[in-house]
Amino acid sequence: MEFTAKQIAEFIGGKVEGDELASVNTFAKIEEGKKGAISFLSNPKYLHYIYDTESSIVLINDDVVLEKPVSATLIRVKNAYECVAKLLQLYAESMPKKQGIDKTAAISASATVAEDVYIGAYAVIGDGAKIGSGCQVYPHAVIGDGVTLGEGCIIYPNVTIYQGCQLGNNVTIHAGSVIGADGFGFAPNAEGYDKIPQIGIVTIEDNVEIGANTCIDRSTMGSTIIRKGVKLDNLIQIAHNVEVGENTVMSAQVGVAGSTKIGSWCMFGGQVGLAGHITIGDKVFLGAQSGVPGNIKGDQTLIGTPPMEPKAYFKSQAVFRRLPDMYKELNDLKKQIEELKKK
Repeated sequence: MEFTAKQIAEFIGGKVEGDELASVNTFAKIEEGKKGAISFLSNPKYLHYIYDTESSIVLINDDVVLEKPVSATLIRVKNAYECVAKLLQLYAESMPKKQGIDKTAAISASATVAEDVYIGAYAVIGDGAKIGSGCQVYPHAVIGDGVTLGEGCIIYPNVTIYQGCQLGNNVTIHAGSVIGADGFGFAPNAEGYDKIPQIGIVTIEDNVEIGANTCIDRSTMGSTIIRKGVKLDNLIQIAHNVEVGENTVMSAQVGVAGSTKIGSWCMFGGQVGLAGHITIGDKVFLGAQSGVPGNIKGDQTLIGTPPMEPKAYFKSQAVFRRLPDMYKELNDLKKQIEELKKK
């Protein structure tokens, strides 16, 4: 499909500078631009590419001042990054969706499957499972007994959803993720460990997206809960009985220990680790590799282990780098004091 600069500008509320009839049919990074592509510029570091890009159209922020003319047609908007996200969503929605049930799929006779779904090769739908309208279950995915998928869910290849777990509408789970495996519950005894049965489930609310190879464990009792709008990256571990608040986002390799409660609109960088049985308030922003041993009140930006305000953290790091020299100076001072005592 092709769209003109005028059509795009009308859709995103932008202003065209250049040829309103310039047309595009694909996307490209500004540094890899080509004819017929639309690019965007939001990071000032990439500004120099706009003068040489071969993209036909470039989305650009209203406040960007150019030093010389450009050959591309520009569409000025308030926030280019947000606008390109809208265009990419529109493009994705225009792509044809798979439908139909592959003859090799194994679907229990007691499962309920809506008519307008896609179930790929060798996918398994367990006893009593419910697959809502518009769902897509890709090859080799396993939907366990009693699992419910709401409408418009996308379950990519090799995802496993264990028995009883409940998903809302428009949930996307990427390849290799496991939803509802047992929580890590063991009681020590004289001879080793007794397994504590994990009899709960995982509940995932509407509009959640979960990256590849992420694991969300079922609760010991009750439910591990992922609230609506949550976005989890690849390779994240959510332990049993955790609750993740609405619209919280986490980058790769975040680990959350059991029974921790996380507020809404939080943002965690890569490799953040949270201890168990703690509470994190709303709108807490944790920098990458932060280690959190205790409760954190809301509306804070923190980094480090234990987490502290960024200014204090970077000051501490500056001191830390000087510790070897400071240690040597301290030993020298000790020697001087001992010598003065002797005199």
